Amino acid sequence: MSLNPITILKDHKLRITNCRKAVLHTFSVKQSALSHADLEDILKQDFDRVTIYRTLKTFLESDLIHKVLDDSGATKYALCSHNHEGTHHHDHEHVHFKCEICGKTKCIEEATLPKVSLPKGFVNKEMSLLVTGVCDECN
Repeated sequence: MSLNPITILKDHKLRITNCRKAVLHTFSVKQSALSHADLEDILKQDFDRVTIYRTLKTFLESDLIHKVLDDSGATKYALCSHNHEGTHHHDHEHVHFKCEICGKTKCIEEATLPKVSLPKGFVNKEMSLLVTGVCDECN
């Protein structure tokens, strides 16, 4: 996925900062879900943990990233889809896949979640499904 961080930030009416550009670039290069600790390890030479945390919080609020279900216990985040015009479309209710070999967790937008009927009085806010196995790169 090739994305232009400046275009994405402008499209979401966010201030363009070096940290925001670096975080978007990191998600683009890694193409998998990353935790705050992952980003901190990658970007620690340039940005402190609080700045990275605030960037993630802003991106979540702006629908640039979403939280990812993962069996590691750490909260991970994935970049929402962006096309070449810089616009985004992302349905948060999709399948996530975690590779047992490389450990990467990826969004599988092509797979749909089953319909779940909840009892009366229950309100669905978000649904997620984690599939584990071997990814296409490790297979």
